[in-house]
Amino acid sequence: MGRLTEAAAAGGGASAARSAGPPPTPLPLSATSPGTAATMASSEEDGSNGGASEAGEEREAAGKRRRRGWVATAWLTFYNIAMTAGWLVLAIAMVRFYMEKGTHKGLYRSIQKTLKFFQTFALLEIVHCLIGIVPTSVLVAGVQVSSRIFMVWLVTHSIKPIQNEESVVLFLVAWTVTEITRYSFYTFSLLDHLPYFIKWARYTFFIILYPVGVAGELLTIYAALPYVKKTGMFSIRLPNKYNVSFDYYYFLLITMASYIPLFPQLYFHMLRQRRKVLHGEVIVEKDD
Repeated sequence: MGRLTEAAAAGGGASAARSAGPPPTPLPLSATSPGTAATMASSEEDGSNGGASEAGEEREAAGKRRRRGWVATAWLTFYNIAMTAGWLVLAIAMVRFYMEKGTHKGLYRSIQKTLKFFQTFALLEIVHCLIGIVPTSVLVAGVQVSSRIFMVWLVTHSIKPIQNEESVVLFLVAWTVTEITRYSFYTFSLLDHLPYFIKWARYTFFIILYPVGVAGELLTIYAALPYVKKTGMFSIRLPNKYNVSFDYYYFLLITMASYIPLFPQLYFHMLRQRRKVLHGEVIVEKDD
């Protein structure tokens, strides 16, 4: 997936803001695994600037609204509110199920329709990038959204024997808390009223949620391997008229292996961004 760069959080007070202009705005922070990174409803250009004066933030927010247009801003606000509500519904359903049943078995089946709807609905985020109302790379958004779609539809949905695995609960909890926090962050940012707690949560919860989500996803894919190998699902064997072959089993192995180089890079990169945004540290990163 590569790194998602973020601009450094601004320092100084109102005088610095007047002399140097509005500080750079942080770009999207991925808060989930390299294999299934979080989708982006809107760029964190809609977010706050660490250390900027209130007047500077208000001027910058007004400028962004003018550039985007009120229709696009209204739509993004509605979209992010709807997604926040959707993931909240999912969280409540998960808690209620466990309180009533006392077990995780059957949890995925009970919430799968809600999960599939809102995760698939996130495909609109690619459209947002394509039409330019969110200043995020179409490629980055596409990879992030499609990786989540892959985990939902081509792994957990398609391989029913793994749906009761404890690892599924791990990534479901990590995804749910991440998405509630992320969409809340975007919503309040678009409304120009970002509580510090939401900002803090956006740049803090990933410290735990990222490893939990990665562990859940890897263990779920690992649990799927025997079934995939036995059934040959989604695989294309030779000979065939197109003279091509594809082995889904080895594709899953490669997907798992991709976490090894990507996870440490993304995780430590996000820790640096947290220091920039929340503490105003100026960190010079080496060019890759």
